[in-house]
Amino acid sequence: MGRIVVGVDGSDASIKALRWAVRQAELTGDTVEAVNSWEYPATSWASMTPGLPEDFDPQAAATVALNEALEEALGVGAAAVEKIVVIGNPAQSLLERSKGANLLVVGARGYSGFKATLLGSVSLHVTQHATCPVTVVRD
Repeated sequence: MGRIVVGVDGSDASIKALRWAVRQAELTGDTVEAVNSWEYPATSWASMTPGLPEDFDPQAAATVALNEALEEALGVGAAAVEKIVVIGNPAQSLLERSKGANLLVVGARGYSGFKATLLGSVSLHVTQHATCPVTVVRD
């Protein structure tokens, strides 16, 4: 039995990717690991704009987002999925988590917006650098 890693940021594309990964795992007997990765906003490090509120907990916010996405995608079946929340660049985090996995699954478009225009998409990056097969779930 192996492992399927799926990137989940709460976007519609990642919800579809999660559903696809769970269906694939049912066919293969693999486990599913849902990964949500977060980074501190650039404004908190390198600008003169106000920083984040003192009580802001990005790890907790990312955990809530992952739990909500799992509930939306799978309902009661969400308990069968291992939940992983990590700090770091989403593409790099998925690449790290997918080492030794049977498959990495991502949606075609997530919540990266303008940043993706400048830096490239997560799906493009992981398809070029993953050490395991990658599935990109499209609309």
